[in-house]
Amino acid sequence: MSTSAPQSGTIRPTDDEARALARSLIDRARFAALAVLVEGRPMVSRVAFATAPDGAPISLVSDLALHTRALRSAPQCSLLVGEPGVRGDPLTHPRLTLQCSAGFTGHDNPQFPALRDHYLTVQPKAKLYVDFADFSFVIFTIEKAFLNGGFGRAFILEAGDLTKKGAP
Repeated sequence: MSTSAPQSGTIRPTDDEARALARSLIDRARFAALAVLVEGRPMVSRVAFATAPDGAPISLVSDLALHTRALRSAPQCSLLVGEPGVRGDPLTHPRLTLQCSAGFTGHDNPQFPALRDHYLTVQPKAKLYVDFADFSFVIFTIEKAFLNGGFGRAFILEAGDLTKKGAP
């Protein structure tokens, strides 16, 4: 795990508390804001979210969706996870931006059945469409992350900072 040095006066050195908070935001998320490029311009969409058994962020997407076509064209993307609590200023609640690269696992991939079964434990309503031919899993490979842990608690994390403990 890296211990990142501050990037500026507002970025704190990455520590175990920041790593744990970031990992918790990933593990608890059930949807995310997905940012992609469409015709060279940013577009954000809400997607269902889960993690693979190894802790990698995943989503089940349809080839009919604009964000899926955008990811197939340009796999660099960002995900935002973390929801405001029911009280207080929404900007004081933690959130995590993940810079990622997207890869696809379709029905023809031998890993699809196990990923399907795992995903349905977290997103059971997806059972209605997970087997449709136009759906596939997108697996997001994290490259870097930006954690806003609340007022005055900003961190930059590397991919290794977000490795799920016990994952291969």
